[in-house]
Amino acid sequence: MFDAADVALLIALTLALLRAVRGPSVFDRLLAANVVGTLAMLLLAMIGFYTGRPEFLDLAIVYGLLNVVGTIAVLKFFRHGDLGHPGEETETSL
Repeated sequence: MFDAADVALLIALTLALLRAVRGPSVFDRLLAANVVGTLAMLLLAMIGFYTGRPEFLDLAIVYGLLNVVGTIAVLKFFRHGDLGHPGEETETSL
């Protein structure tokens, strides 16, 4: 049963990597990279389950959080051209 889950995850990882390399647009490639991060999280969690080490689940959660932050940073870069853009400018009247 677990071997089938491993094979399914590796097949999904291979397909996501192919999409990341040959995606039609930047956003498709970014989505594929996000899927690769999610699948890596699942693989880490499964390795931790197989070996009986729950620390791997903590590592998988941290990796997932870094994946989300990295995706948001890349999307901000493509929208504004740099990561230092202050965002919306508001007018203040004195």
